[in-house]
Amino acid sequence: MSLAPLIDFMARGGPALWVIAALSVLTLALFLWRLTELAQGGAWRKPLAETWIAEWSKGGTPPASPARTPLDRVAKAAMRALLVPEFSAEAAEKETTRIAKAELAILRRGLRPLELIAATAPLVGLLGTVLGMIGAFQALQESGSGADPSVLAGGIWEALLTTAAGMAVAIPASALASWIEGLAEREQARMEDAATRILTRAAARPALLHAAE
Repeated sequence: MSLAPLIDFMARGGPALWVIAALSVLTLALFLWRLTELAQGGAWRKPLAETWIAEWSKGGTPPASPARTPLDRVAKAAMRALLVPEFSAEAAEKETTRIAKAELAILRRGLRPLELIAATAPLVGLLGTVLGMIGAFQALQESGSGADPSVLAGGIWEALLTTAAGMAVAIPASALASWIEGLAEREQARMEDAATRILTRAAARPALLHAAE
C-alpha cells in the first residue's frame, strides 16, 4: 500500500497537520495503555467487597482471598488497618484514605495528558488555518488583477484542513478524559461508602478494634 497519498495530504496541511497527527497517535497510545491497565487492575471485574463487608459486620476478619478490584483493595486495607494494635480508629481511617488515594491516582493516570491534547489540538489546528490563510492571501496579492479565484479557494480549503483535523483529535481525547474521570468518580464514591461502613461498624463493636492485642 502506497503512503504517497497520505504524505501528500499531510503536506498540504503544513507543519500544523503533522503536529496534529502526532497528537492523534499519542491519543491512541494513551487509550490503549489505559484500557490495558484498567483491565489488569480489575476495573470491570465484579468486586468482592460487599460480601466481605457483610461478613465483617457479623464479626468476621479480613478476607484471605485476593482483592480483584480497586474497591476490594480499599475495603481489605480498611479492615486490616482496624486490626493493627498500634492504630487508633483515626489512624486506621487515615491509612484507609491513603490507600484509596493511591488507587484513585492509578485510575486517573493519563487524564492530564488527554486534557492537554483536547485543549491543544484545536489551537494547533487554528494556528495552521491562520498561517494557511495568510499564505493564500499573499499568493492572491502577488498574482495581481489576473488572480484565479480557484487558486484562492484551493488555498483556503487546504488551510481549513488543520482546523478540522484538530477538532477530530480533540473530540475523542476529551471524551476519553471524561470517561476516565467518570470511572474514577464512580470508584471514589464506592470506596468512600465501603470504607465508611467498615469503620462505623467497627466503631459500633469496640471488641473488633485492636482484636490482635
